[in-house]
Formats: sequence, structure tokens, C-alpha cells
Amino acid sequence: MDNLGIYLHVPFCLRKCAYCSFYSEAGYYDYSSYLAAVTRQIRQFSRRGDPGDRPSNQGEYYTRPLTSIFFGGGTPTMLPPAALSSLLAECRQHFPCAEDAEISIEVNPATVDFYGLNMLRQAGFNRLSIGVQSLHDRELRRIGRPHSATDAIQTAHLARQAGFTNINIDLMYGLPGQTLQTWQDSLAQTLALTPQHLSLYELTIEHDTPFARQHAQGGLPLPDEDTVLRMLEETQRMLRGAGFCRYEISNYALPGFECHHNINYWQNGEYIGLGPGAVSCLGGIRRNAVADVGAFCQLMENGQTVWQDEERLEPEAAFRETVIMGLRMTAGVSLPELRRRFGIDAEIYYGTTLVQLIQHGMLEIIVDRQLRLTEQGLLLANTAMAELV
Repeated sequence: MDNLGIYLHVPFCLRKCAYCSFYSEAGYYDYSSYLAAVTRQIRQFSRRGDPGDRPSNQGEYYTRPLTSIFFGGGTPTMLPPAALSSLLAECRQHFPCAEDAEISIEVNPATVDFYGLNMLRQAGFNRLSIGVQSLHDRELRRIGRPHSATDAIQTAHLARQAGFTNINIDLMYGLPGQTLQTWQDSLAQTLALTPQHLSLYELTIEHDTPFARQHAQGGLPLPDEDTVLRMLEETQRMLRGAGFCRYEISNYALPGFECHHNINYWQNGEYIGLGPGAVSCLGGIRRNAVADVGAFCQLMENGQTVWQDEERLEPEAAFRETVIMGLRMTAGVSLPELRRRFGIDAEIYYGTTLVQLIQHGMLEIIVDRQLRLTEQGLLLANTAMAELV
């Protein structure tokens, strides 16, 4: 587990989508204080960690080269391209970086043009993730996206022209008013754009979102369960035909284009979180930064810690979490590696629970002692993994 990543959170959007529960601020903002605070945090982390760090934690992680950097949001491209380039330069200057490091940035259509994409590519971003969600304008309006299908298609073409050769496209299924036909059409149009990676998420109704309130009032016309299952079946058929492999519950890639940053996360690896609302996981300690831009900037300016809560993962809890997160990947988790890493034998630890899940066709142990979800288990992943928490 030598991988180390940086996740840099840019919490700004044109407007909040009706389904989104991630921390972000809608509308334009005075970005100067945010940029100054995050720049200060990058330099602080690289020298001695956060002001709230325990002395024993200071500085011990940052001689390891970064294997990934990920700018997420929000919508990172709400910031000017020059500002994003400057933040990336700060990361690369103050942290050692592997030569083949994956450097990703999320972009949304209607927030970036060719000039911006070209500047990002020249700055060193080598992987682009485009938040499309649907290629039907009616569906986009229903979920509150500020772009059109034409905007999304144009962004993908401009990204190619700017030199990006590793492009992910995000889509969502199970949307209000979505049909099997419109989902197939969105997928077909997306495949025609020749991305290397697809993240395909089923809509979930998150607490305290506009969709949650509409759903509670019976005002959200969602596809029924059978239609959603048919959408997933059609997804598997179309993507297999296009050469994509499903390597995680919601993620598909052409061979060699799996997202290294997210794999590190699913393997319960270590990563540095920068920016308001970001999460860090280092040395068995998970910490959440205050999810408020103004408070974050003020704390950084005053030399105070930005972490609002901290959780030390005891070995047994970290073991269970590693199993659950690892089972999201179609390759599953290595039983020998779990025992080496945590000193716990998963078959003994879970006992009859594991036996029953295998007997019911939800899990299987394959060659090299890999524990993984079956095809049936992938369809009912939340149910299966709830038994192992």
C-alpha cells in the first residue's frame, strides 16, 4: 500500500443540482481568499503537516511520491484556468510526484472552453473527467444541470483537440422521466465520443436535497425497479461490445485506463485532502475539513487547524472498511493481503456470515484467494456488503 494521492476540493458550482449532497457553493464567488488559503495549506502540509497534527505525524508522509492528484468539486473549472494551473504547480513543487502520476480534473460543460482546456493540459493535467450526466436536454433540465447535450458533446471534442487522451464521462441512470430508450441513446452518443473511461451512477435520493423533498411529497417520477435493472443490463451489453471492462460497481474502462486515484481510495489507501470539505486519510487517521469556504479561509489565515472532526481507525474497523470498500471492485479483495495487512483471517472473522453469502450466490472465492461479489452480488451489492459491516 505505497500509493499516496492528493484530493483537492474546489467547492464552487454554477448552481446546485437537485440530487447533489456534496459540499459546494452555488454562483460566482471571490475566489482570491480560497486560492490563498489552499496555497497556504499545500505549503503547510508539505513542510510540517497541519497545525492540528500531532507531533508524531508531522512530515512523515511527504517524502513518498504522489501517485495521483485529483481536483474535484463542485466544479473546479469555475476557477480560472490560470488559477487551477497555479494550484497544480504548487502541488508538484511542494510534494514529490511520480513520473507517471495520474493527474485528474473534473470539468463541467458550459464552464470551460478550448483555451481553458488547452491551458489545463499544458499545466500537467493528464486525465479529464467530464460531468455530463445525460445527453437529453429534458433530463438535464429536470436534474438542474446548467448545460445542454450540445454543450457536453462540444466539450468532449474540445478536450480531444486540447490533447487529452484519457477522458472519463460521468452519466446517471434512474433519473426522473428517464426511459430505457433515452438511457440507451445517451450511452450510444457517449460511446461515439470515444472516451477511455465511464462512470455510470444510479441516482440515489440523498438526505436534505431538493430531490429528497420532492420524493417525500410524491413529486419525483422515477423509473420503476424493473426499468432500472434493464438499464443496467443494457449498459453491460453495450459496454462489453465497445471493449469496456467493468472494474468497479459504477466504473468501466478500456484496458489500462482504470482510475488509479479512485482505486487507491477503494483499497483504503492514503490520501491528503486539501480545501474546505475535503477528507484526509493518513496513518490510520481520517479527518474532515470544515465544509465552509469562509471559515476555512479564516482558519488558514489565523494558523489554526481546519479539521473539524477526526477518527482514528482501529485495526479491526479498518479491516472491515477495507473489505467493504474493496468489494466495490470487481476483482474483490485478496484474503492473503488482508491477513498480511491486518493480521486478521477474513474467513474466520466473518465465519457463518461469509459462508451463507457464498452459499446464497452473493460472494465467491476465486483463484489466488480473491473474495469478490458475483454477478448476482453486484446487482445487490448494498445488501451483501451490509452483512459484512
